[in-house]
Amino acid sequence: QVQLVESGGGLVQAGGSLRLSCAASGRTFSSYAMGWFRQAPGKEREFVAAISGSGRTTYYPDSVKGRFTISRDNAKNTMYLEMNSLKPEDTAVYYCAAGAGGSSRNGYDYWGQGTQVTVSS
Repeated sequence: QVQLVESGGGLVQAGGSLRLSCAASGRTFSSYAMGWFRQAPGKEREFVAAISGSGRTTYYPDSVKGRFTISRDNAKNTMYLEMNSLKPEDTAVYYCAAGAGGSSRNGYDYWGQGTQVTVSS
């Protein structure tokens, strides 16, 4: 069982930056791939970034590639999402997830409660 808690969301102007954190419980954090997803009002939850258990492999959709960076510190049981050059369309609730990995929600068994990111124009 893994419990995930996101933090770091907030209100930022377009072009600004935010860093999200996801703290995980349990002693098997490094055995899980981790991911970030987001959900805007009235839209499906969409994939944002993923990272392997070791942290050596990462991948992103084109919508955030070059602007967002996912990383993890297995010694601290924490994952991060550095978001730069934010756009109003990045506004959403951001969720972290743990599981087998990939870009599909089906690849993740554990989810956090979400943190709101709002980007003003």
